[in-house]
Amino acid sequence: MSVPRASTGVDRSRLPDLRPVPRFAFPAIEKSTLANGLGVWSVRHETVPLIGFLLIIRRGAADDPLGQEGLAALTADMLDEGTGPWSAIDVHKEIARIGAQFDIDIGADATLIGLTALSRFADRGLKLLADVVVRPTLGEADFVRVRQLRLNRLIQLRDMPGVIADRAFARLLYGDSPYGHTPLGSERTLAPLTVDDVRAFHRRLIRPGAATLVAVGDGEHETIRRLADAAFGDWAQGAEPAGDARDTIARPARLNIVPRPGASQSELRIGHVAVARATPDYHALVAANMVLGGQHVSRINLNLRAEKGITYGARTVFDFRRRPGPFALQASVDTLATALAIRESIGEIAAIRGERPISADELAVGVAALTRGYARNFETSDQIARAVAQLALYSLPDDYYSQFVPRVESLTPDDVMGAAARHLDPTRLTTLIVGDADAAGQDFGRLNLGDPVVVSADSI
Repeated sequence: MSVPRASTGVDRSRLPDLRPVPRFAFPAIEKSTLANGLGVWSVRHETVPLIGFLLIIRRGAADDPLGQEGLAALTADMLDEGTGPWSAIDVHKEIARIGAQFDIDIGADATLIGLTALSRFADRGLKLLADVVVRPTLGEADFVRVRQLRLNRLIQLRDMPGVIADRAFARLLYGDSPYGHTPLGSERTLAPLTVDDVRAFHRRLIRPGAATLVAVGDGEHETIRRLADAAFGDWAQGAEPAGDARDTIARPARLNIVPRPGASQSELRIGHVAVARATPDYHALVAANMVLGGQHVSRINLNLRAEKGITYGARTVFDFRRRPGPFALQASVDTLATALAIRESIGEIAAIRGERPISADELAVGVAALTRGYARNFETSDQIARAVAQLALYSLPDDYYSQFVPRVESLTPDDVMGAAARHLDPTRLTTLIVGDADAAGQDFGRLNLGDPVVVSADSI
């Protein structure tokens, strides 16, 4: 015998109404500057007895001298290969003794060196961090080994279409200017480097005036400042290096191809040089990108994947940097559908500027993806440290993260389309294909992009 269920009063024919996004307050940042110019920024984060140090040096792959692309990353990779009387093994034994985690990342604009340890080992951890950054051995034997590892890695990457596309696309957009290569460099530029090149780069560019030490965890600011002064106080400032005046924009052909005979898929990159991180249109462009290609339900992914069935996924991204960075579409598509994918992608980029207006519903979905769960980006000390490092790198206000959600929620479709119209130009788009030129090129003439220019893989 069945028992009737009590009514819950819930209408299951419609989704529940969304509640407002809770306001997020980024923790307070305390700041000091040492006598040598090193910034010391700290944030209290006492959930666990850990402290994370992140040294951000505003020097990256864009600081590679012309013809020595890859030098900045090679120098960064050499830092933990020994310091003073310690070898690389000794350095990592000390890291293990204090239960620390150590890592080095390098991008176009900055090098990040991080160390996280228990709070009671803050002094030892900070001294070790200073030793490897300020007083690395930079020995000949270690250099030869590290350089060879990088050359081996470049040989492996020859067979990865996505990597080939990223490297070739950077070269097409920026030529020989600072953003015209990836941090790894190339076999052609790495092979002639010497340990003296690494030493000179370290001496000239790794300086306290270009660095900020971020500390997040269980520690008072004054204590951290005192420990930082003891560890980094003798780091000499040195002379300010001359800036790089090389042009940041190349003028590539509109259609380019790196041949890969027999490839079943074409790796695509479509884009142009866009804007710097400092643009006042930043929030509007981030929202526009969510509608265009920044999430699974974006226009381009729905077009190429859901409707056409020619890719597993397509995405677009604005790579915001200190100088104007690239806007790029990335996709891997069926070889026989290459021309179709290019035509549809360029059409979507053109349409979002106003030809196909962004609806209020589309924008709402994009805004929700950016704002709901936003606070999860700042749960751990490492997440907070990296967020603070972004403030230091791009000279953003301390309340930037607290204001992100309300700034994005206040955007209108006209705001977003206006920003897209100002910073996306279909007539300047450069298209790169890494794939089978013969199989993919049957319909290239219909694209009105001119004859494809062959790009040799050996030239990137």
